[in-house]
Parts: sequence; C-alpha cells; structure tokens
Amino acid sequence: MNARVESPNPMIASDRVEGTAVYSRMGERLGTVERFMVDKVSGQVEYAVLAFGGVLGIGHRHYPLPWRALTYEPEQGGYVVDITREQIDSAPGYDAEGDDEPSYDRAYREQLAAYYTIPPV
Repeated sequence: MNARVESPNPMIASDRVEGTAVYSRMGERLGTVERFMVDKVSGQVEYAVLAFGGVLGIGHRHYPLPWRALTYEPEQGGYVVDITREQIDSAPGYDAEGDDEPSYDRAYREQLAAYYTIPPV
C-alpha cells in the first residue's frame, strides 16, 4: 500500500487487495487487481497484475503495473493510476487463460519500466 495513505492500520491482507478496483485519474474503472507479484528475496511487492477487458470475466488479459504506480484512494474504494484505458490496451500483457505468463526477468522488468516510464527498483 502506498505510504501516502493515512490509515489507522497501514497493513492489508493480500486477499483483500485481490479484486480491488483500479481507476484512472479521471475516475474511469480500468479493471481489478487480479494478483500481485512479490520479489522473493526482498519481500517487496513489485507489480499489481491488472485484469482488464473481456466480458463477464471471460477473455480478459493481465497487465502488470508497477506497484509504485498505484495509489490507494479511500474515497474511490480502490487504487488510482495515472494511466489511461488506451495505454493499458497497448501495454505489455498476457492472456489470462494462456500459458504465456512472463518470467518477470530483467528484460521484462525493463520493458515494463520503459513503457510506464517508471524506473525499476
């Protein structure tokens, strides 16, 4: 969770993050957090994997967003990003039902960082 959020409890269980809505800065719902990716060594969350597109949960794709790009907004009841629907459409992603999930290796991390113009940690 973003450190800028003021909350009596700064921690949240992972199962409460999954399914949380993600909105653009303009208030457009972009999708939901399907899961997040944690670095095995540091224990830090690196990416929120956004479930986006499809109809009734069928045919959606997964788009890893750098965790630092998300800000939790209590008034919105979800995370807000400075990313548009069009940017998500063109972003690096993979089929939810396919077997093409990336390895999240250095090259993929650099591809995501370049696309979202957010330097990797």
